[in-house]
Amino acid sequence: MSKEASDVDGLKVMVIDDSNTIRRSAEIFLLQAGCHVILAEDGFDALAKIADHRPDVIFVDIMMPRLDGYLTCALIKKNAKFKSTPVVMLSSKDGLFDRARGRMVGSDQYLTKPFTKETLISAVASFASRERTE
Repeated sequence: MSKEASDVDGLKVMVIDDSNTIRRSAEIFLLQAGCHVILAEDGFDALAKIADHRPDVIFVDIMMPRLDGYLTCALIKKNAKFKSTPVVMLSSKDGLFDRARGRMVGSDQYLTKPFTKETLISAVASFASRERTE
């Protein structure tokens, strides 16, 4: 097992994406690394599950129906219990504007889709040491 994979072992990771394909591939990569995975189809679904599952890291797609990723991130960060939970924005666009807007709503990182297993696990690992020390 690689160093990064062992760093993320046991962490609870939520993936919020309206694409079943993205959710499934993220779930497979994360499960292989030893993470507990919580899946949500959109922002409303995610907000209902966050309080119950208390994820260590949250990935949220920007472009979703009903409640987009920016608003979902802003709502998560407004909640005192989850303000320090890392939120990683997922987007198929790698634009400066999207990154800036993600930062404005409190996101901690930005990942361009399609992601690889390495980039996904690396993003989780970058927050893992922080989670373990708090």
